Amino acid sequence: YGNFVDDLRVYVRGGTGGMGYPRLGGEGGRGGDVWFVARERITLKSIKEKYPQKRFVAGTGANSSVKALKGEKGKDCEVHVPPGISLTTDDGNQIGELNAAGERFLAARGGLGGSLATNFLPCKGQKRIIHLDLKLIADVGLVGFPNAGKSSLLSKISHAKPEIASYAFTTIQPELGKIMYADYKQISVADLPGLIEGAHENKGMGHKFLKHVERTKQLLLVVDISGFQLSIKTQFRTAFETILLLTKELELYKEELVTKPALLAINKMDLPCAKDNLNELMSQLQNPQDFIHLLEEEMIPANTLEFKEVIPISTCTGEGIEELKACIRKSIDEEAEQENEEYRKKKLLLLQTSK
Repeated sequence: YGNFVDDLRVYVRGGTGGMGYPRLGGEGGRGGDVWFVARERITLKSIKEKYPQKRFVAGTGANSSVKALKGEKGKDCEVHVPPGISLTTDDGNQIGELNAAGERFLAARGGLGGSLATNFLPCKGQKRIIHLDLKLIADVGLVGFPNAGKSSLLSKISHAKPEIASYAFTTIQPELGKIMYADYKQISVADLPGLIEGAHENKGMGHKFLKHVERTKQLLLVVDISGFQLSIKTQFRTAFETILLLTKELELYKEELVTKPALLAINKMDLPCAKDNLNELMSQLQNPQDFIHLLEEEMIPANTLEFKEVIPISTCTGEGIEELKACIRKSIDEEAEQENEEYRKKKLLLLQTSK
């Protein structure tokens, strides 16, 4: 992943309460709380660099005194985090999510101040270890094996300039790009590091990759028309087998991923024999059941992905790129319209039941 940080373990502690004042029944101030607040332009990497200790402690409550029988509350500690964070404890339980800028999460509560109930002794604040787990939020997630041309496609359809290395896992880190349309509509696209067979078992970048797919509204599978082979030690896969394998990896990680709306981009159409390979692939996609029996049983997904559109493209010559952008726009708009329709129906139902 290079310098990209998508997981951070931090220590948080609420402030201790203030001392009570036994003689006059004074109550100490409550300790401050620790809050996570989602903010734009923040990265987990910047948090790690700014707070190398990764400790966040809120202020102590003020002691009760003759001048102020009710002590003031301790100062809250606000930690700014990027949107798209899920918060989990050390044992893997998810305790919260921050999906949009401005959302807040109470990470550690401050202790109560000393009072009659506590024999005027203050209580300590809550302390815990929390994992900040970043999952990119994007409209469309590019899914494909290494060298399928995802990074090249992202740089063609958006203003992103992905950093590409010269080894099998070509993309060094997840990249977010935005497709800009003539009417100023913007659609965010995430290029995610390449999957390999066995990614669901955390091979290669496994779960680091697949967790980002969860946060995309739609999938865009990018497949090399001439097939794919990771190395000389691994088996060669045709374009059809590649699609089934990608589906299988998504399904084994989380079944819901296969239910997302999906588009299929067939890349490298500038290669010789690409047209023949495409004709063969289209007939296989139209009747997958006739060809599935040719594959090993462990490769066959329980559910095949339903593609809204299949678009042949070439990132080298630019063939099909404009058509692909139009298809992405159409698919996102249809989905938004469907969500609005469902929302309207729910509202109508609520109004009818309330009457």
